Amino acid sequence: MTGSYPTPTAPPPTPRRRSRALVITLALVAVVVLGLTAVGAWITVSVVRAPLNTLGAVAFDRELAIPDLAESRVEDGVRVFDLTMQEGRSDLGRGPDTPTWGINGAHLAPTLRAARGERVRVRVTNRLGEASTLHWHGMHVPARMDGGPHQMIDPGDTWTPDWRIDQPAASLWYHPHPHGQTARHVYRGLAGMFLIDDDAESALDLPRDYGIDDLPMIVQDRKFHGDGTLDASTSLFQSEGIIGDTVLVNGTPGPYVDVTTRTVRLRLLNGSNTRPYHFEFDDHREFAVIGTDGGLLPAPVSVRSLPLSPGERAEVVVAFRPGERVRLQSTPTPGGSRFAGGDDHLEIAEFRAAHHLGGVATVPDRLVAVPPIPEAAATVTRSFALGGTSINGKAMDMARIDEVITAGATEIWTVANSGDGVHNFHIHDVRFQVLDIDGGAPPPHLRGWKDTVWVPRDSTLRLIMRFGHHTDTEVPYMFHCHLLRHEDEGMMGQFLVVPPGSSTDAADYSAHTGHEH
Repeated sequence: MTGSYPTPTAPPPTPRRRSRALVITLALVAVVVLGLTAVGAWITVSVVRAPLNTLGAVAFDRELAIPDLAESRVEDGVRVFDLTMQEGRSDLGRGPDTPTWGINGAHLAPTLRAARGERVRVRVTNRLGEASTLHWHGMHVPARMDGGPHQMIDPGDTWTPDWRIDQPAASLWYHPHPHGQTARHVYRGLAGMFLIDDDAESALDLPRDYGIDDLPMIVQDRKFHGDGTLDASTSLFQSEGIIGDTVLVNGTPGPYVDVTTRTVRLRLLNGSNTRPYHFEFDDHREFAVIGTDGGLLPAPVSVRSLPLSPGERAEVVVAFRPGERVRLQSTPTPGGSRFAGGDDHLEIAEFRAAHHLGGVATVPDRLVAVPPIPEAAATVTRSFALGGTSINGKAMDMARIDEVITAGATEIWTVANSGDGVHNFHIHDVRFQVLDIDGGAPPPHLRGWKDTVWVPRDSTLRLIMRFGHHTDTEVPYMFHCHLLRHEDEGMMGQFLVVPPGSSTDAADYSAHTGHEH
């Protein structure tokens, strides 16, 4: 016989062999299905991030903590505050021993309060194990007192900025601003409110009894490891930053508020690193927006929902009926991103009205004058493109000045989001007004003074502002995205405000990198 050997053939299968083969095949199919299911779950959690829904799942079993009003003293006509940044342990709902940072306490900070026209001095002592800063977010203040990344406070040192308050009544806040570490320092708990009073606001019939019918509400999300420590991890490809599954208000998980007045003023602060909130009540009631970042509006604006991105504030007044219970919630944010928590449904706080209510019954029809800045008054227009983690294609450089502005100038800044992610925009020192969003008028609740604004995907905003008299040819202010990871990774720039007649060529200046004590 020539040629190759014949190919062996298998014997015909027996019934037992057929059964065994079927079992093996089914087992392999099951393994594959389970494997694909696990991979799908991993992709959903780690890559896509499934929306979070806590509606109806929060007990509301802790009374809302109200930050203390910081003690102060007057020395030679100056109001002096003493603040100490320190480590501690706190009960954030996962036991009493969550390591946290705080100011004059284990977590968060006291509320500073001063009046327009007062000179203030803040003695900030660092008892942490590393350098940090304190930035007065929304404050018109000299650059050397701003608390940005050029005013680092080393461990054991004390920094003592002082300035005269020269802006209308508003709900501001303060937080660390160390270059590349802001997200971590804020997440650990360093944040507090700074309230400014003035005669115009004081003359209005508004709720103003701090802690009773005038409530600061620092809204933040956090997540935890099994041992109760803070979890700062992020999902794969989640470039926006940390998203938590637990909402804290003034550091309180599941807070309730005992309401004793017919109206309550809420000073809402989005103090989260990343997450936008879209506030509304569970019964979809109307409430009045009376103020934005930089002060009161000309008149109350009635809304059923209100979006706030990280760093933004709003003052709202809510009316309650005797004996009712109503919950403040956050629903999916228009233009938000799942990766930033924009698709989530969240419980925020429960309000429990007493059977007999007193206090202010209505909100005034008119508040304060907010004259629009005429567009024709602007002499300079600047453009800022937000993309990735850079602005105008440049990452933050502490030694580079990006813009130079003449004191007293009126300018229009055009801010565009390239569409690759979610962003907002904050400018130090100066308040602005929103001229338009994609060519259209801003909604009524955005027609007051702002210092931080949401910039939706593929959108362009025009902001108009008039710079003040604080000048410095060495120490800059910042502009940046206030999603803190973006800021830390380079989406930030620097500008100087210089005296009239000075050069406005950025190449003529370099940033001062020393400490300003």
